[in-house]
Amino acid sequence: MKDAHDHRLEAGSDSGRIRIVLTITIVYFATELTGGFYANSLALMTDAIHMLTDIAALCMSLFTLWISARPANSDKSYGYLRAEILGALFNGLFLWMLVAFIWFEAAQRLRDPPHVRAAVVIAIGAVGIVVNSISAWLTFGTSRDGHANLAVRAVLIHVISDLIGCAGVVTAGAITYFTGWRAADPLVSFLIGGLIIYGSWGLIRDGVDILMESTPAHIDLERLREGLLAVAGAEEIHDLHVWSLASHQLALSAHAVVAGAGDQDRVLTDMTELIESQFNIHHITLQIERDNRKEREPGHF
Repeated sequence: MKDAHDHRLEAGSDSGRIRIVLTITIVYFATELTGGFYANSLALMTDAIHMLTDIAALCMSLFTLWISARPANSDKSYGYLRAEILGALFNGLFLWMLVAFIWFEAAQRLRDPPHVRAAVVIAIGAVGIVVNSISAWLTFGTSRDGHANLAVRAVLIHVISDLIGCAGVVTAGAITYFTGWRAADPLVSFLIGGLIIYGSWGLIRDGVDILMESTPAHIDLERLREGLLAVAGAEEIHDLHVWSLASHQLALSAHAVVAGAGDQDRVLTDMTELIESQFNIHHITLQIERDNRKEREPGHF
C-alpha cells in the first residue's frame, strides 16, 4: 500500500530529474535567443520565448511536486496531493495561451515574412531536437510504473511541444534555405500550435475529471460491483464511488449489505483484498451493514 512516505520518495525522484531538464532548458534557451538575434530569425526568437515559458512551467511543476509531498495534517487530512492537479491545469491552460500568441505572431509574419539566416536556424533547431529528445527521455523516466503523474505529464507535454517546435523550425529553415519561400515559417507555426493543443487536451481533461471526482476512465464500476457481490455473504452493494485523490492514488467508498448469518469481518477482508489486488485501489472505506430481515410466515404480523 502506498503511504505518504512512498509519495514523498516518488516526488523526490521526479524533482531530481526535472531539475536536470530545467538546467538543460535554461542553457538551450540562452543559445536559441542568442542565435535568433544573430540570424534575425523571428521563428527562433519566438521559440526562445516558448522555452522561457517552459522554464516557468518547470519551476511550477517542481513547486507542485514539493508541496504535494508535504505530510497530511489536521486541516488537510489527505495532505497536498491535489496541488499537482492544480499545477498541471495551470500548465495546460498556459500552453493554450502560448499557442494563441504563436498563432497571432504567425499571422503577422504571413503579411511580411522577415529575411533570416536559414543555415543558422537549421543548425540551432537541430541542436534543439537532440536537447529536447534527451529532456523527454528524462521526463518520461520519472515514474516507477512508466506512467507519469499529472505534474510530470505537464512537463513532458511542454518538452514534447519544444521538440515539435524545433522540428518545425528546422523544416521552415530548410524550406527557406532551399526555396527562398519565407512564408514557410509562419505556416509551420500554425501546425505546431495545433499539435500542442492536441497534446495538452488530455492533460486538461484528466485534471478536470480528478477535480470533479469522476470515476477514473480505467475503472469499470459495474465490474467492480459484480466482483464485490461475488464475495460469499454479500447481498447488496450501494453508494459505490471511486475517485482519484491524485493522478495515481484512487479512493473507494461503498456500503455492503451482508446476510444475517454472514461473517462481517471475513466479508470485509475479502472485499478489501479484491479491491486492492484487482483494481489497485488502496484508500478504501467500506461500511458493512447486516441484513436482519426475517422471512415472515403467512398471516404473521
